[in-house]
Amino acid sequence: MPAWLEKFSPILILLIAITLVILRLPRIELGHSEAYKKRRIMNWLPLGLTYAFLYMGRYNLKVSKSGFEEISIGDGQSLMSNAAFGYIFAAGTLVYGVSFLINGPLTDRLGGRFSILMGAGGSLLANLLMGLVTMSLLAHGPGFDLFAAHFTLVFSILYAMNMYFQSFGAVAIVKVNSAWFHVRERGVFGAIFGILISLGIYFAFDWGRMILEGFGLVWVFMVPAAILTLFWLIDAAVVKDTPAGAGLPDIDTADASSGDEGPPLGALTVFKMMLRNPIIMTIAFIEFCSGFLRQAIMQWFRTFAKQTDATLHLKDSFVYDNWGMLLCCAGILGGVFAGTISDHLFKSRRGPVAAILYAGMLISAIVLVFTYTTPLVGWLVIFMSLCVIGVHGMLSGTASMDFGGKKNVGIAVGIIDGFVYLGTAFMSGLYAFILPEEGLDASGHLIGEATDPAKWIAWPLSMIPVALIGLLLARRVWNATPLPRKSH
Repeated sequence: MPAWLEKFSPILILLIAITLVILRLPRIELGHSEAYKKRRIMNWLPLGLTYAFLYMGRYNLKVSKSGFEEISIGDGQSLMSNAAFGYIFAAGTLVYGVSFLINGPLTDRLGGRFSILMGAGGSLLANLLMGLVTMSLLAHGPGFDLFAAHFTLVFSILYAMNMYFQSFGAVAIVKVNSAWFHVRERGVFGAIFGILISLGIYFAFDWGRMILEGFGLVWVFMVPAAILTLFWLIDAAVVKDTPAGAGLPDIDTADASSGDEGPPLGALTVFKMMLRNPIIMTIAFIEFCSGFLRQAIMQWFRTFAKQTDATLHLKDSFVYDNWGMLLCCAGILGGVFAGTISDHLFKSRRGPVAAILYAGMLISAIVLVFTYTTPLVGWLVIFMSLCVIGVHGMLSGTASMDFGGKKNVGIAVGIIDGFVYLGTAFMSGLYAFILPEEGLDASGHLIGEATDPAKWIAWPLSMIPVALIGLLLARRVWNATPLPRKSH
């Protein structure tokens, strides 16, 4: 069996098992025709897979760090140190976080199909450029001196460009599906959203690592660019913004736009309306915490394990070797758990699910402080990923549709997802300062404070107050449900 298929088989088995469980759940019948259901699958499947491969073209930066950090630039410094990665990732996530000011209104005005094409097209171009810069660095080609001397700046600019276009992805997928899914079905869609995120994480980390080891550093960027090119063409041919666009009757989604048949409001008016909405803003601040916690785990566990391997011997652990696959399985389980209990236990309320999962994150963060130097650390951060991806699918993927309504969901999800990445940017900037720095000896081996596990205590410790704030905020929206509006 090929190595990639062997790695993918646990995820495939898990997806089959989850599909069977979902099919056995009590049906929420809303009168959709079979033609409607089939065309909806044709719509969200390529859209969702594009979103997953956008993740591959986003987190490949972390995969590339394993290659870049082993390239010496003299004086014991690596080309991409912990601090350099923190600055590059912070630049990209900061751009992502504020880009909703532009991309949210654009999506509400021009539609989700437009946005997914913008996102995939821009990201494939940015990845192509990062691949070409990497090729020049490795081959000492044109621009080598400039790229080597200003590596952090050059990659910060290119990654920020990538993340601007990446920010169209979440807005696009939620905008399109807000017209195709009723409020009572959106918990299940939140589960699907979590599955897509999880598959994207798997593609990024495990496929990315296999590409790095099998083909080299350049292809870590070139392969996502090629895949996104293919899905850009598929989306252009298949995806439609609304059922009417596909020749089917539109449905009343019963969200915050239900009954509002008036003309679209101006972007500034909608922004003011969203910013004055206490539920939207509470969800946004919860997701700020989610952005911090999710990436604190995903971006730093393997760096911690690799750099402390001489002491802790975590680099050859099952979790380290199967990081992407385990994150994917955890995300799938978290998304399905969250979506299922939201629709079937809490009557499509999202707040209780977020509170339960944040309680799990808080307890885990406290335990992590005392166990991060033991083999338990890997399984603990996998469980925390299950919790945080479940929250993210529920809030960014589902609650944004509920409380923004299909007319204004672009701005709503832009604000909420923007706060996710503002939280990530805050984490990246903070960790660039508080995490230990590594160096290289004359033989290219890692040396310095980063090899001492005790110097990493700030990593788990910083998660506790963030998880506590997220839990307290989630409790505030425990009973929140969308109220349909009426046109005036």
